[in-house]
Amino acid sequence: MTENMRGDATRRNHLLEVAHEEMVKFERKENEFRKKDRAERAAELHLPLNGIKIH
Repeated sequence: MTENMRGDATRRNHLLEVAHEEMVKFERKENEFRKKDRAERAAELHLPLNGIKIH
């Protein structure tokens, strides 16, 4: 394997790691948003969220 190919693989791996970290951050924010939105809608409809199991 040449030095250039190793550098390319290293850069690709770094980009994949960064992309994965960004996706994890996005998923966390999306989950928090959905949880907050669900709670707000339940409050508007006067539904008890504690008694309802959401899968």
